[in-house]
Formats: sequence, C-alpha cells, structure tokens
Amino acid sequence: MKLRKRWRRQVAGGLPGVLRSWLTEPHSLTARCLRHCRSFRVRVLAQGCRLARDEAVGRACLPMREVLLECDGVPVIFARSVLSSPRSGRLGAWFAGLGARSLGSLLFRYPGFVRDEIEYLCLDARHPLYRRVCAVAGAAPCFWARRSRHHLGAGSVLVTEVFLPAIAALA
Repeated sequence: MKLRKRWRRQVAGGLPGVLRSWLTEPHSLTARCLRHCRSFRVRVLAQGCRLARDEAVGRACLPMREVLLECDGVPVIFARSVLSSPRSGRLGAWFAGLGARSLGSLLFRYPGFVRDEIEYLCLDARHPLYRRVCAVAGAAPCFWARRSRHHLGAGSVLVTEVFLPAIAALA
C-alpha cells in the first residue's frame, strides 16, 4: 500500500509560529526542551527491530528505538530512530547503549555526524506511525513531524520527530 502523502522539504504555510519554530529548529530538540522546562526526561517506549513502510531498506531488520521527550512530566515529542544497517559499527554500539539518554545528546555533540536536509509531513491515519503516536498522545486529525538522516562514516540513523500538542505550551 502506497502512502498518499510524501515527506516534503518545506514546511506548509499557515502553521502557528510556535509550531513552525519547533519544526524548523536546526539544532538539538533536546537542548531546546531543556531551555524551556524545569525537568526533562527521555522515556524509552520501544527498542528492537520494527520498520514502518517509509523507513524500509529492502527487508532487513534494522535496530529501532522509540522514545518520548517529556518536559515537566508532559510528553511533547515522540521520536523514532532507525539505524541504516543491522551492524552499524561505532554508531550501532552507541545506539544500543543510550538507555534513557537522548540520541540528540550524541548527534549534536560528536563532531563526526553530518545531517541531511530536514523533511516535513503532517502524519494522519494513513501513516504507519500515526497509531503509535495516538497511543501516547491521544487522537488528533494529524501530528506535524520532521525527519532527517544523520551520517557517521558508512552508517546512518534516520530520526523522525513527531510534535505532540503540548509542544505549543513551550514558548
């Protein structure tokens, strides 16, 4: 089944300024969250081998991690990361050992990472991640998301960040 919507390289017009600002943030979302809340937490939801249709590279089972970023106990971002190969060398070892730490703490502090262009999409019921996000945030017509690939040597990690309604409260 083909997805009807495709990831875009530009943010749609008409978005509230606060949401547009978060979507287009060029730096670490973790660092930005830390500036806007008293307590910050990464809650690991899943870690293993599961792919959405628009993440698949062949039929390989790739390491995946899903987390919630919480500010003052409120979930504000659902994040999903998928490695480019089952064995991703140094990147794979770091990924496996993150625990409750943010992937952004690695991606934006280690100088070897190169980030591709950010893509945007309003996830709705047709997208495979929609139900996963609804399970933690409640239903909504759509959730704005962004994704980008971060490269380190021959390996890479695809990071998808879905903005939950509570993000608007973080000015």
